[in-house]
Amino acid sequence: MTMDKKTLRQYRALLNEQEKNDKAIDKLYDRAAAVPVVLGKVVGSSHDFPYTEVRTTVQMDEPKEADEINRRLRIREKRREQISELVVEIEQFIAEIPDSTDRQIFEKSFLEGKKQRVVAEEVGLERSVVSKRITNYLKFAHKAQK
Repeated sequence: MTMDKKTLRQYRALLNEQEKNDKAIDKLYDRAAAVPVVLGKVVGSSHDFPYTEVRTTVQMDEPKEADEINRRLRIREKRREQISELVVEIEQFIAEIPDSTDRQIFEKSFLEGKKQRVVAEEVGLERSVVSKRITNYLKFAHKAQK
């Protein structure tokens, strides 16, 4: 995946989404534990010859509610995986920036969510220089991938 400013800016939103998604997953597991148990009939065959059809009563989770919870859990778990992959990809991209100042600029700007003015003060550069370094590095990284 090509890294760009839009993707990098998503980092903090992804962490926020991940936290909310994890809470939703926890609630679904709590709901799954509270699904009412109902009696259901299953069809089998007797153990002895002539193996006649036998209907047996069993206890089971209420099927419609249990299926709905499981469907939602699969969706949430899949999204958790996608978010995790994106977060790791962004972190890895920034960690692999060879120049220390550029790496600090990217960490402070995108991982910590600081404004360029604040980043510039912290690394001892002008705000416009910070902006140019971000743009130039992304251009360089994009050309290197081609």
